[in-house]
Amino acid sequence: MIIAKNIQKTFNNNLVLKGIDLHIKKGEVVAIVGPSGAGKTTLLQILSTLDKPDDIKDSSLSINNISPIELNDKKISEFRNEHIGFVFQFHQLLPEFTAIENVCIPAYIGNKKTEATKQRAIELLDFLGIKDKAERKPSQLSGGEQQRVAVARALINQPAIVFADEPSGNLDTESAANLHDLFFELRDKFNQTFVIVTHNEKLANMADRKLTMRDGYLLNE
Repeated sequence: MIIAKNIQKTFNNNLVLKGIDLHIKKGEVVAIVGPSGAGKTTLLQILSTLDKPDDIKDSSLSINNISPIELNDKKISEFRNEHIGFVFQFHQLLPEFTAIENVCIPAYIGNKKTEATKQRAIELLDFLGIKDKAERKPSQLSGGEQQRVAVARALINQPAIVFADEPSGNLDTESAANLHDLFFELRDKFNQTFVIVTHNEKLANMADRKLTMRDGYLLNE
């Protein structure tokens, strides 16, 4: 599903990623852990095509047998919208739209059919246990409910991979536990791959693999 080789990234003359090699299989839930400043989020951003390594000639990234870092910006955006879902610590829902409208936005960007998209959004919200909140705006939802809307939004285009950056970092203990269980339910139902950066040891220990980063290196693969 993901093959990365010799991923390097420099910020302000500091080498943040020092030649990362990584293989992730389809349907795996992989947690990336490590101290702050280890390079976890930077690696996630490159794997998810939000950023590029220093030199794409010396690095390689393959997702679903496609090399997205070699595409132009427009093609990368199209690839990202079609193949990748995102869940962040801060849900980043648009406050002026309802829950179901927020869920549908990535599909609308991809010119997906309106009625089919809305039906899938309803099905996802139902699966996530918040179908009755579909017409509510984010301000009318709890933190856990908002994060579930964000998860539904990440899934609307049926992505092969979902990248999550500290997805439960802004949730209370119960909501975080529910979200963690949800990732595995989704993997089992849709056979999607999850790559999760987290400081939450419980979530990391639940994963199929726990990868540790320190000082820009991946200590295990």
